[in-house]
Amino acid sequence: MASIRELHQQLITKAQSATELTQAALDRIDTLEPHLKSFLSVTADHALAQAKQIDQKIAAGEEIGLLAGIPVGIKDNLSTKGIPTTCGSKILENFVPPYESTVTQKLQAAGAIMVGKTNLDEFAMGSSTENSAYQLTANPWDLERVPGGSSGGSAAAVAAEECVVALGSDTGGSIRQPASFCGVVGMKPTYGLVSRYGLVAYASSLDQIGPFGRTVEDAAILLGEIAGYDPRDSTSLKVEIPDYRQFLKPDLKGKTVGVITETLGEGLDESVAQAVQAAIAQLQDLGAAVQEISCPRFRYGLPTYYIIAPSEASANLARYDGVRYGYRAKNPEDLLQMYCETRSQGFGAEVKRRIMIGTYALSAGYYDAYYLKAQKVRTLIKQDFERAFESVDVLVCPTCPTTAFKAGEKTADPLSMYLSDLMTIPVNLAGLPGLSLPCGFDPQGLPIGLQLIGDVLREDNVLHVAYAYEQSTDWHQRSPQL
Repeated sequence: MASIRELHQQLITKAQSATELTQAALDRIDTLEPHLKSFLSVTADHALAQAKQIDQKIAAGEEIGLLAGIPVGIKDNLSTKGIPTTCGSKILENFVPPYESTVTQKLQAAGAIMVGKTNLDEFAMGSSTENSAYQLTANPWDLERVPGGSSGGSAAAVAAEECVVALGSDTGGSIRQPASFCGVVGMKPTYGLVSRYGLVAYASSLDQIGPFGRTVEDAAILLGEIAGYDPRDSTSLKVEIPDYRQFLKPDLKGKTVGVITETLGEGLDESVAQAVQAAIAQLQDLGAAVQEISCPRFRYGLPTYYIIAPSEASANLARYDGVRYGYRAKNPEDLLQMYCETRSQGFGAEVKRRIMIGTYALSAGYYDAYYLKAQKVRTLIKQDFERAFESVDVLVCPTCPTTAFKAGEKTADPLSMYLSDLMTIPVNLAGLPGLSLPCGFDPQGLPIGLQLIGDVLREDNVLHVAYAYEQSTDWHQRSPQL
């Protein structure tokens, strides 16, 4: 599929219409979905109605933005007015939001065409999209393998060219890890850069919405459209949003790249290590100065996250009680039984596990020993990054320790599954921008991701380094054979 810029040119020169472009995406979804299962719902009528409006604007000689007429996938934990939003959970099976999330509202205003809502791990809790209550999404590079998670549906849809770009959410790596597994670009912006209004909360101090694209430029265009201050989100940052495309330059002279030493040791797949080392050498060839940087508390990110995130989840998910909306257990004897049975039947195993961990960590007598200590370690992790950015512009490391694993391989071992997010979690704890882009393939032909990390609000540095690397390689030009 062509890039946003190329498709925009085709639309304004009338080489193809928005309706034709949208219909082509819907036809591809029809063809691939029986095998791929990226989408929980396909909004064909809605999409074609939007496309018709764009075509009318073009016919009338009106100017259209870059995203107008572009097919987009939306992760199904973003509220869409009048369109089901399930969060991949049985408890929200029939929920139709009465309001629109800020990011989808912005995309509508830009003329982007929503072709459907993508599959995810239930309430964004997982690293493989196997925790969805509805279906198992396949990795387009190997249908027996997982696409990563929790935004696996969005990553797979972009990789398989079912849509041009997509939105995901990232709490501990849920955009970057599936981007790595599916061989696309995925970016988690600085915490607060993109409004969370209308994003169904998992862990509020960690969640952030971000873009998927087949190229760095496409991700930059989508980020520019969704970023910005929103008074409806109390964590939203009041900052000016630049045109991120101005930072996409092909050389790295004057840039300093730091390699996080703690990420290249034990537990790293050999093919991943080799691809990342080759990518670092390529950055050096492009003019960047490369130095080793130690972030000694990086390895404490995983245990810290699995106290803080479940604690916040236990509070956020308390609202699903069968009283106001969502699933309700049939014929309970009393209110307490209704609460218990609704949550027992409505939530999946992973969600229940995290609620219990979080409730325990917040309980009297354990709060200081677990939650408070985790918050202190979070501060230390943030300080490690702050020190690192005193001497470098961008940090690099693998996105994941391995490539995509087979479906069912880790479902019986949650701790093994959690290790998939080992490299991505510290970035969320510190609220930093992080991006994953393809940097090679393993012997099985599965994509490998390179992670770039920037300082707070330095998306410009991350996108610059990512674009320069991407333009000097051809990894992003390869597509799965479906």
